[in-house]
Amino acid sequence: MPQHLVDRDPQVSPQQMAASLVPPPQFTEASFDSYRPDGDYPSQAAVRDAVSAFVATRPEPVKRGLFGRKRSAGAAAGSSASAGKSGVYLDGGFGVGKTHLLAAAYHAEPGRKTFGTFIEYTALVGALGFQGIVDLLRGTALVCIDEFELDDPGDTMMMTRLIKELSDTGTRFAATSNTPPGALGEGRFAAQDFLREIQAMSDRFETMRIDGLDYRRRAVDESAAVVSDVSASLPGSGAVTLDDFRSVVAHLASVHPSKYVALVDGLDAVGLTDVAPFTDQTDALRWVALVDRLYDAQVRIIASGTPLDEVYPATMLDGGYRKKYLRAASRVVALTRVPD
Repeated sequence: MPQHLVDRDPQVSPQQMAASLVPPPQFTEASFDSYRPDGDYPSQAAVRDAVSAFVATRPEPVKRGLFGRKRSAGAAAGSSASAGKSGVYLDGGFGVGKTHLLAAAYHAEPGRKTFGTFIEYTALVGALGFQGIVDLLRGTALVCIDEFELDDPGDTMMMTRLIKELSDTGTRFAATSNTPPGALGEGRFAAQDFLREIQAMSDRFETMRIDGLDYRRRAVDESAAVVSDVSASLPGSGAVTLDDFRSVVAHLASVHPSKYVALVDGLDAVGLTDVAPFTDQTDALRWVALVDRLYDAQVRIIASGTPLDEVYPATMLDGGYRKKYLRAASRVVALTRVPD
């Protein structure tokens, strides 16, 4: 008998949040050797080598600024351009292996390290307070930040201050995003009012551009799968849920995004009936956050109605959150794919 996602109301302590700062299950064994660069895009192998070299070096702590001048693919491999930087920032499209490389950096770091999405770190600030997260992370050799995004001024200044305080004591950073660091926040708030904070972060990182195709769609240009009868299509074993899509979207409003990891914990599949396009951007963004957690946990989605990669209207795709929506669209294509 399927459970209902809307009946789940997880309670997560700050200690549990901190303990969860590790790579998602599908990247437990990720390494630089297991990364498979696309030969048609030399920047993939070049950035892999550059990130590997960054983790292997142990430069003296410096007091400088976060995402430096963008380097070419040719300069990335074997270059020492990041030697004086506090971190590396992997900029590229969806499905080019940025998270794999970030997880590989985490596993290659012999010292104390953490791995989490941007929203997980900001959730910890909310739970522990700013000084609390500084105390928690102080002494960490490497902090990995996946899906680095700045959606409001408060997050901008908070993350700038956190990175500065930790990097000044020797902590280094590795981050990924689909948005170049100089454009973080662009189109979402009055970024010009926070240029100093954004630039302060940007100067601390060496930006590495990864080109390539989305590996999740590399073989064929497919859309998210839909079924006519969700209940009949659910797996016969494992932990599964079955809900109306609108009910799940409404439920997400009552659960803090920091708890979405626990919301899907232990599930093998999620069934959604009558999927329909979004009309409210806040609902759409909450759904994107859930998709990220479903993807991290590799929870299969079985859905009816509108294909889940087509739920964002043109007005949303033309706005400042376009890359978030496209990332989620890419991920639901993979999650709705029928297993072999």
